[in-house]
Amino acid sequence: MSNTSQQEELVKFDALAQRWWDPDGDMRPLHDINPARTSWIDRRVGLAGKRVLDVGCGAGLLSEAMTRAGAHVIGIDLAPGLIEAATAHAADSGLDVVYQCRSTRDLAAEAAGRFDLVTCLEMLEHVDDPGVIVDDCARLVKPGGAVVFSTINRSPAAWLLAIAGAEYVLGLLPRGTHEYAKFIRPSELSGWARHSGLATREIAGMHYNPFLRTTRFGTRPDVNYFLHAVRPTGDGA
Repeated sequence: MSNTSQQEELVKFDALAQRWWDPDGDMRPLHDINPARTSWIDRRVGLAGKRVLDVGCGAGLLSEAMTRAGAHVIGIDLAPGLIEAATAHAADSGLDVVYQCRSTRDLAAEAAGRFDLVTCLEMLEHVDDPGVIVDDCARLVKPGGAVVFSTINRSPAAWLLAIAGAEYVLGLLPRGTHEYAKFIRPSELSGWARHSGLATREIAGMHYNPFLRTTRFGTRPDVNYFLHAVRPTGDGA
């Protein structure tokens, strides 16, 4: 059982809003992995011309990158400070990204099946009921569309690298950024996806080297991993 409520998580990340876009600041790992994760998504779905929803968009790192790749992006987050920072940065960058401070459940009630792609990266491990978010993402994507999740495996290696190493030894992230009990095993995430009507196409591990500031993808989801799923069209696709 987690000791940190979702509201406390929102307050924690909201406080980082003004430092989010500093590539050498508190969000340095996100800046380092952003090009690799954007390319990984693009190679699987082809971002150009796609209508994309970025769930848990933060201050807009992924949203802006997907927009630059040719997608039409809406980013949502429940932290108002992050939405303000994202909107301001997009305006300064001359990018047409739409940001909204709202929940997936609220948006799914009025925009079900409207998106070619739904992304939800580095968010599920910070919410109270990740299965609900997975279900909302499945409702929001259109038949034949794709959903991409990324999160952290609940494994000894993840505790060692993502918490002890990144937060306490190397200081790459603020202490308390992650809570081990909220990490999610790949079998759990793929189970929620299946229950929500999504078909998993791929699970890939993401490996980040904080010293070289490089990122690569592999087959072992030991710590950080991505899950690519599609919503079937009903004709077997």
